[in-house]
Amino acid sequence: MIRQPIVTVAGHVDHGKTSLLDKIRGSKVAAGEAGGITQKISFTNFPAENIKKGCYLIDKNNIPLKIPGFLFIDTPGHQAFTNLRKRGGSLADLAIVVIDINEGIMPQTAETLSIMKQNKTPFIVALNKIDNISGYRKIKEDIKQNIEAQAMHTQQDWQEKLYTIIPALERHGFKADLYWEVKDFTQKVAIVPLSAKTGEGIPELLMVLCGLSQKFLSKQLNLGEKAKGVIVEIKKEKSQNFIEAIIYDGKLKQGDEIAIASFNEPIISKVRVLEEVLPLSNKFENKKEVIAATGIRLQLTDSKDILPGMPFQLFQNNLPELQKEFKKELQELKTDSEGVIIKAESLGSLEAMLILLKQANINVLKTGIGSITKHDISLAKATINPVNAVILGFNVDIDEEAKPLEKQVKILREEVVYKLIEELQKFKENKRKEIEKERLLGLASVFKIEILHKYVFRNSNPAIFGVKVLAGKAKSQCHLMSEKNEELGRIKAIQHEKSSVEEASSGMEVAISVPGLTFDRQLKDSKYIYSDMTESHFKEFKKNKDLLSEEEKKVLMEIAEIKRKAKATWGV
Repeated sequence: MIRQPIVTVAGHVDHGKTSLLDKIRGSKVAAGEAGGITQKISFTNFPAENIKKGCYLIDKNNIPLKIPGFLFIDTPGHQAFTNLRKRGGSLADLAIVVIDINEGIMPQTAETLSIMKQNKTPFIVALNKIDNISGYRKIKEDIKQNIEAQAMHTQQDWQEKLYTIIPALERHGFKADLYWEVKDFTQKVAIVPLSAKTGEGIPELLMVLCGLSQKFLSKQLNLGEKAKGVIVEIKKEKSQNFIEAIIYDGKLKQGDEIAIASFNEPIISKVRVLEEVLPLSNKFENKKEVIAATGIRLQLTDSKDILPGMPFQLFQNNLPELQKEFKKELQELKTDSEGVIIKAESLGSLEAMLILLKQANINVLKTGIGSITKHDISLAKATINPVNAVILGFNVDIDEEAKPLEKQVKILREEVVYKLIEELQKFKENKRKEIEKERLLGLASVFKIEILHKYVFRNSNPAIFGVKVLAGKAKSQCHLMSEKNEELGRIKAIQHEKSSVEEASSGMEVAISVPGLTFDRQLKDSKYIYSDMTESHFKEFKKNKDLLSEEEKKVLMEIAEIKRKAKATWGV
């Protein structure tokens, strides 16, 4: 006995994943989604009789249909490809990657392709929105014949768009061609042109899915006895906890005990209520027994601490065996001795993030499922390298008790992984520059201040007078020089609005005290004061100019010019 293949539908936001499934199942889910974006994973039971209804080509070509149907998984488009996993690879037997023919491979499509490659998941490309090609119209039922029957300018537009997508797929490591041109489906990815809006190409898509499933997946579709599955989501309805899951192997009965993986000991719980998703629906009905592969809803005797994405199995008093197997599976979440902290909504999302961060050469210190906690913030704060004092939150919240501490470290939260990685790379680069600049400014400082002659509070011992910082940061203990390269001493103290401060930034008006300086003799006719520095400091600043602001670069050149005019032996 073979089970139905699990097919995941993925791709970039707005490329038409849910619309495609809507057309297949005859529903209107996309229209009811908030903002037109799939909010959570949903699964659709699509029996063999519906495949035949939706694909006239099966009877027309006398194709024997051996599979009992498909279980479609619709993944959220505003997130990364949701990486639902089972032991030994992807939960999906096949995937449909939806690409808008007018937009091509976008960042989330690229993420999807990376995960496909990592998990060795076979897939086909649904090249959507062909009805948006200039001048396109439906002339014939068959998609190939219809494309060939289009006007010359429409065919030219089609060819141009197609032959930007094929090389783009190759750059991601996949050879691809139109499904009717593919001779060996193990060597090339099949592209099926279609329109989720008009339904053109849907029969061809179903035919290719059936063909690939029956020719290449028959061994992995053989049904085992022992129930195995993956937790998809935990939902609360009134006072009840419902667990939505996918069972991908075996049979599960009401009253069975299951073992669910966790980061500690497996959770053993009895199935109190067992429901199966109805065909072409998001509603469930009570069942005494379900057979893989299918979407189910469970009520368990103990649902505490169960996490989304975790695998589960039928429990048969085999705890040591399950402990070993679950431990092996969770060990794939390998981390580094130093790096950032990542939190995600589910195990699958966490694994997807790890893969994509590794590809971006970003180390990860700790991973976790669920909201960002006080402990996460403490750990990030204690990290040795401040560049890694970052917490990445993928589609998660911050705990209430952690919110007062959130400004202590950098917390980046996004619902799209590529944006999260972009933000992290930007933060790391800015932090590195900031650290390097602080190191340089520890040696000296680059600043220019204007003397406020109306505010001379003390002439000498020490001289105390008002200044306005025009560029850079004036710091306590920094050495000063005049516009004529005369040494003026160092800043002993800075006062701003009657309070002592260690530094004054550009735009601030402050009072400074300078020991050993006589104001009316040395500064009476001066307008500006500059930071003084040694030749080695100047060269270091010049070498690292990219760390300075435009104002500071300008001041550095003014200091060089002062030295040149004074016939100094450096800085010219």
